Amino acid sequence: MLRALGVSALTLLIAGGAQLAVSVPASAAPGASAWARLRRCESGNRYSLNTGNGYYGAYQFSLRTWRAVGGRGYPHRAVPAEQDRRALDLYRKRGWRPWAGCARRLGLIDDD
Repeated sequence: MLRALGVSALTLLIAGGAQLAVSVPASAAPGASAWARLRRCESGNRYSLNTGNGYYGAYQFSLRTWRAVGGRGYPHRAVPAEQDRRALDLYRKRGWRPWAGCARRLGLIDDD
């Protein structure tokens, strides 16, 4: 549950042996399986997808979002590693929200 919210638990050992549990932002990226499931939902796992609807590539980036995470040109023309890197950058800024529909269906985020 905490990981889905972008938070992980951290237990600190305090002098005298006492422990304190705190929540901190998760720094680990989602696993490869989560990304693969997201790509299948968003684009059928097709990195070169351009259906003409204003969203491009495996993660269905809009041009505005693509450029906001440092992408150049069109997302569907970028190599898979570039699309993956930009998706991770976006995730680190906004969590699963940019892909909320698929992320909810896949159980990556809870319904609000």
